[in-house]
Amino acid sequence: WGAATASYQIEGAANEDGRGESVWDRFCSTPGKVRNGDTGAVACDFYHRYREDVALMRELGLDAFRFSIAWPRIVPGGRGRVNPKGLDFYDRLVDELLGNGISPFVTLFHWDTPQPLQDEGGWPSRGIIEPFCEYVEAVAERLGDRVGHWITHNEPWVVSWVGHGWGHHAPGHASDADALATAHHLLLSHGRAVEILRRAAP
Repeated sequence: WGAATASYQIEGAANEDGRGESVWDRFCSTPGKVRNGDTGAVACDFYHRYREDVALMRELGLDAFRFSIAWPRIVPGGRGRVNPKGLDFYDRLVDELLGNGISPFVTLFHWDTPQPLQDEGGWPSRGIIEPFCEYVEAVAERLGDRVGHWITHNEPWVVSWVGHGWGHHAPGHASDADALATAHHLLLSHGRAVEILRRAAP
């Protein structure tokens, strides 16, 4: 019996400890895109309150927690330098969950593409696959000794069509061609990520 979340929906701390900008930060700050101009800048403040939240999970009797890792918190520029403080946060979270008898289920991509990669073409561009794989490698090497359950992409259909085909979600594209290319590259990156996970976290 578990609960599920997503990084941008709960973490907050959008400008702390080296986290970079995501497409959702940009989308939410664009007038008219989100009702009331709401953002995930603070959200549930899980970044600071995760110990209290894990205690609530234990009190509820949960034995599984599905959460996503914020790619811009791990690789702020989308590629290149890995942010150790970002990895440290998820390291502490995994230990806190395990210490409370809760199995971590890690999602690697729940829609928060680093904005610098979006500026280079984002998911419609095949060039995003390699940076995604580098990010997956960094996370798997750090957490793979304790995490036994991995999800590569959350709802790729939503990313493809709601975000790139219809423009209702970040990054706000309205292009069938972008949606189809995004779907293709998400699936290719899924295959590559699975190979990395099997190697780094068997």
